[in-house]
Amino acid sequence: MKIRATAAIMECLLEQEVDTVFGYPGGTILNLYDELYNYKDKIHHVLTAHEQGASHAADGYARSTGKVGVCFATSGPGATNLVTGIATAYMDSSPIVFITCNVTEQTLGKDAFQEVDITGIAMPITKATYLVRDPQTIPDVMRQAFAVAASGRPGPVLIDFVKNVTFPSVEIDYEFVPWTENRKCGSLRSLSTSHDLKAPEPNIGDINTLVDMIAQSEKPMLICGGGVRYSEAHEEFRKFAETTGIPFAETQAGKSAVVWDHPLNLGGVGVTGCSAANEIAREADVVIGVGTRYTDFTTASKWLFREDAKFVNINVSEFQALKLDALPVAADAKRALPALLAALEGYKAPYTTEIAAARDGWQKELDRLDAAAFGEGYVPEINDANAQSAFRFAQDLGAELTQTAVLGCINHCIEAEDVVIGAAGSLPGDMQRMWRPRAVDTYNMEYGYSCMGYEVSGALGVKYAIGDRDVYAMCGDGSFIMLHAELLTALQEHKKINICLFNNASYGCINNLQVGHGNDTLCTELRWRGEDGKFSGAFMPVDFAKIAEGYGCRAYTIHSLSELKDAIADAKKIDGVPVLFDIRVLPKSMTDGYGAWWRVGDTAVSENPRNLEAYQDHLAHEKTARKY
Repeated sequence: MKIRATAAIMECLLEQEVDTVFGYPGGTILNLYDELYNYKDKIHHVLTAHEQGASHAADGYARSTGKVGVCFATSGPGATNLVTGIATAYMDSSPIVFITCNVTEQTLGKDAFQEVDITGIAMPITKATYLVRDPQTIPDVMRQAFAVAASGRPGPVLIDFVKNVTFPSVEIDYEFVPWTENRKCGSLRSLSTSHDLKAPEPNIGDINTLVDMIAQSEKPMLICGGGVRYSEAHEEFRKFAETTGIPFAETQAGKSAVVWDHPLNLGGVGVTGCSAANEIAREADVVIGVGTRYTDFTTASKWLFREDAKFVNINVSEFQALKLDALPVAADAKRALPALLAALEGYKAPYTTEIAAARDGWQKELDRLDAAAFGEGYVPEINDANAQSAFRFAQDLGAELTQTAVLGCINHCIEAEDVVIGAAGSLPGDMQRMWRPRAVDTYNMEYGYSCMGYEVSGALGVKYAIGDRDVYAMCGDGSFIMLHAELLTALQEHKKINICLFNNASYGCINNLQVGHGNDTLCTELRWRGEDGKFSGAFMPVDFAKIAEGYGCRAYTIHSLSELKDAIADAKKIDGVPVLFDIRVLPKSMTDGYGAWWRVGDTAVSENPRNLEAYQDHLAHEKTARKY
């Protein structure tokens, strides 16, 4: 039948069972918004305050639902404001279809008002991009875009419609095909090979080789990556670990696939990992990565594991499966793990007391971090050349709370089914180490891109996904300042999101990195500029609670753990209004170390002896790191 081209776009969204779209209108996309009005009872459009906020909200929604997120934006600055969110989704394997509209075909490439080649810009950070000039191709393009976004290693896809394709007078032939059927369409069949739309089956030869490796190992170890969650292989992974007795560590993306207190769960691994996981990792002779990209953070820049350790990678992406010179098992975790378990019948890992000892040691450290308090004899967790900033902060702002104690308190106070999210700064490291998920899929960390500003917007998307449960965004003051405009959207939409704002008046993890490599503090603390021309004055007393209240949110200013507990309890009674907890925490009170190294790079030529010392440390670690 003949329908308007814009109606076909909406119908294609309904084919994919899309009921929520995040976006921001503009001149070139107005025809699409006019059509959206006709579908207002079927598709809920969330008007965000910023296109980047829309992209992150769609991301949070996709991560929490397992569905493909959808985001609209106009041409030019509207489209380019999406770029950071597109890159974030790409790095974190988040399936999102971004829909933009460009200038008319007649003015394309002629520097028209708000024209930009967004398909060209987005090409390196998407799985596919489409520039739609022929309206008759709309159904095929839309169906392809959703299939590509959700298949294989998930990721973002961008569709850019030239404006004349969306004119109300343009009609096309269209037939509604539910998403469960549309992969039978000719355009998708031809695409299936080039874009791996069907997950590969585990190869029996690879499985048998892996069985031999595991059977000969003395210290096997599993890495639980995000692919365990993306493929919904939670039960398969847990059963595999329990049946074989192989302990597992978690990446940021894999955390909460299994609850924290499982006796085989060692916690976070790598640069932001804990002592339990890193101790076992250093001794492991066979490492079985399930759905992990083996990033520099997971492997501690390839330094964490034994030089003679063997790697096996179960990953739907063959490229990722080949990392670390591994035996690649290119398959979906949900299919591969049962096949491997069946082949390993009767196997039990030869551990004795090592796993329990590592977990007990970390539990003692968790208890210490939960109880860390400022007072006489206090020593900052990050006791570096700028450690005095903690005492200056306490003096200037009258603050005494430590970051680890606040995080532990929140963890103990919120409900088990509530979802926590984070993205940037020192908090992701603290959360991977310290956060104790009591229910599966309650930890949502954007850490592939570690994008400042994701937290508030991402929390909004998560809230749309989880309904009546609460979402808590762990956010530093730097991230909040960068992008918090979606507080207004949450207020407008009557959505309660909880923002736990850890205010240390600094970019804490960057300051740690700066000082740790032998440099002085520069541009990483929020201080008044002093008479010496440097940022050497007092810490600035920003009242973030007032900012939130200015929007109309409910806000609490926190000075003690008892106030925090009372505020969380009180906030649980609130419905339909965003909540902000303004918590001043001491700089340098975040977690540190636990036996990992991050290869950032150091200067080899300097008159500063601290730089040279850092460089020698870098060389020493580099010598013992794996080459590939």
